[in-house]
Amino acid sequence: MEKIYIEPTRYTPEIYLDPDKGIISLKGKSYPENTFEFYEPIMKWIKEYSKNPKDTTTVNMEIVYFNSSTSKLFFNLLDILDEMRDKSKVIVNWIYDKENENAKEAGEDFVEDFPEMDIRLVEKDSLND
Repeated sequence: MEKIYIEPTRYTPEIYLDPDKGIISLKGKSYPENTFEFYEPIMKWIKEYSKNPKDTTTVNMEIVYFNSSTSKLFFNLLDILDEMRDKSKVIVNWIYDKENENAKEAGEDFVEDFPEMDIRLVEKDSLND
């Protein structure tokens, strides 16, 4: 499998996928015009990775804003990772700015939706990026 790096845009997050290190990283805003089309290669990569993952998979999600279709896609992404837990220790770091209550609440919702997963709510101070 190849590493994937996608530059951020005004509407899409920076994406970094590294199969050798077991890292999945999304950072920025996510409200592309066609969410499922944009994320299709990423989801395909993650499904392929989930067949033979590293012993530990670290997922860093620092999404400052996302629309409802991205929320659905993130649910699907976490569902794939949840199914992978028997092959890999999956750690999801949901990183949010302490000033961004919506991002924190979204992370809390995912914790409720996936109670068996290790989803960690990581508060960061926007002044100390």
